[in-house]
Amino acid sequence: MVSHSKLRQAPIASAFVLGSTSAVAQAICHELARRGCRRFHLVARNDAANAQLGDNLRNRFGAVVSEQSTDLLADASLSAQRPQLTEDFDLYLIAAGSLGDADLGRHDATEALAITAANYSGLLPWLTAIATPERLSRPGRLWVFSSVAADRGRPSNYIYGAAKAALTVFCEGLLFRCHGGPFAVRVLKAGFMATPMTEGKAPPALCASPAAIARSLVNSPNRRGIHYLPFWWLPIMTLVRVAPGALLSRM
Repeated sequence: MVSHSKLRQAPIASAFVLGSTSAVAQAICHELARRGCRRFHLVARNDAANAQLGDNLRNRFGAVVSEQSTDLLADASLSAQRPQLTEDFDLYLIAAGSLGDADLGRHDATEALAITAANYSGLLPWLTAIATPERLSRPGRLWVFSSVAADRGRPSNYIYGAAKAALTVFCEGLLFRCHGGPFAVRVLKAGFMATPMTEGKAPPALCASPAAIARSLVNSPNRRGIHYLPFWWLPIMTLVRVAPGALLSRM
């Protein structure tokens, strides 16, 4: 891998954020703004929450903020208008995703497709709009949130896990495509975080705070590769990957 010193990345002064109203994306936006990022383009489904985040960044930090509405279910359609990115950003953050209703998705194809769109297929138009040959030839950063659920199928969330696995492989290929170049790709296999999405679904002792995740990422802005968040999920998932199927069938 290319060393940090050879990246020659400028500080993060501008950020494009897809899934900006997620708890971790908001924490990252605030951490970036505290450290001097002054231009944000926020893309989310919830217009009211997105506008509130934009106002907060403007009022607290004097940032220049633009907002955009999107529906990942529509974006996943072949007939959808493709997103256009007409300006460069120092950072592209992909934090959109949804657990959906795993129980419903087991027997309802509509819910299964919605979970897939929210976590993989709906992101593809945005990722392909970002990863043009021209943009990848210049310094920049792409951070994509995947999940530890991508590492192995479990009966409790295999539709979500399958979508995140597809996202991980896509971004791993993009990471290798950018090897030796100025554009840094980072795939983030996140474990449980203390967010509304996981409330009541994860043991509190295993939940990291979005603020802590944001600090760890912004502290090392030029890293590239596939990383577990927090780091202690790596040994946990190493054990999960070799665990007998009979044990996983109860998880």
